[in-house]
Amino acid sequence: MNDQPKDPWARFRRATRARIGLGRSGDSLPTKALLEFQLAHARARDAVHSAVNFDRLAADLAPHPTLRVHSAAPDRATYLRRPDLGRRLDPASAAALPPAPADGAWDVLFVIADGLSAAAVQVNAAPLVHACVERLAHLRIGPLVLAEQARVALGDEVGAAMGARLVALLVGERPGLSAAESLGVYLTWDAKPGRADSERNCISNIHADGLPIGAAADKLCWLVTEAARLKLTGVGLKEDAPSLAGPDNDKKQGPDLPSPARGHDGKP
Repeated sequence: MNDQPKDPWARFRRATRARIGLGRSGDSLPTKALLEFQLAHARARDAVHSAVNFDRLAADLAPHPTLRVHSAAPDRATYLRRPDLGRRLDPASAAALPPAPADGAWDVLFVIADGLSAAAVQVNAAPLVHACVERLAHLRIGPLVLAEQARVALGDEVGAAMGARLVALLVGERPGLSAAESLGVYLTWDAKPGRADSERNCISNIHADGLPIGAAADKLCWLVTEAARLKLTGVGLKEDAPSLAGPDNDKKQGPDLPSPARGHDGKP
């Protein structure tokens, strides 16, 4: 017979990645819990300070054409200290952007920004873009823009310069101690410098242990369809359709399969 008392926290730990019921060793944490915390902290720091391998990302995005831009932040250290520079293109990138097509605007322009987690972009961006492009084959999608040292608002300048009706900016979210590879998507209708956060829709927490790629693609494509119909994004775009739930949502296809998304209420 096993006389060891049962751990009352075990069933809760199976349902969450949060650190609960860690126990104690004297006045401190048990060694195992302390080491796990230090490892998670190190992964979060690595995610912030690491660089996206944009050459590899471009290869992962093939056969879709890509182009590269850089923010006004010249390096990672400046980017982390000066968020304002990450929201603007450097002059060379701004001058090199192709104009809108002569026969009309792009329906959707995907901008992939490194943001605050290189790991999130490296792992999740290409699969999500491929899933969305497949679902949005009926729309005119522009070249994929890869943006270095970039924050959300940089997509406004890119979208305005390239003549996009709608910009979907994928960005590495600020890592936490339970998820260092979380990707976010910010959707902006008629993107142009000066857009407020209330004029965007956000889908967040896209990673292996959060929102799956298939469900994220369904969310995004539903929002794209509704944004094009209503000609707006942000707090004015309310999702009133039933949510996608259950393990089969990764298998469902098409922009007519919605699930909840919320307006953006903070800047990465």
